Amino acid sequence: QVQLVESGGGLVQAGGSLRLSCAASGIGFSIGAMGWFRQAPGKQRELVARITGGKSTNYADSVKGRFTISRDNAKNTVYLQMNSLKPEDTAVYYCNADGFRYGEFDVYWGQGTQVTVSS
Repeated sequence: QVQLVESGGGLVQAGGSLRLSCAASGIGFSIGAMGWFRQAPGKQRELVARITGGKSTNYADSVKGRFTISRDNAKNTVYLQMNSLKPEDTAVYYCNADGFRYGEFDVYWGQGTQVTVSS
């Protein structure tokens, strides 16, 4: 079984920073890309940032220049450094990872962590 465990969410004032972490574990799991999505109340889940195994990155336009995604392949962990946070960044943030496990490709999700930015 593959598990993604997130940490680092919380309440912060506008202009502040938070760092999210997500550790992946699972026997036989070969991780490909990892990423962060978010879902605000009444809205669809959207991609925030994604990083490949080779550490190529892409970001939603709304977070470019403020958020940075990184990963530690040795620890199977992905990070999201969020700076200059805005109230509109308030959402549940979900970690995502894809890859192969025993020859089967699949996509996995974390349980989500709440990020609340107050104005």
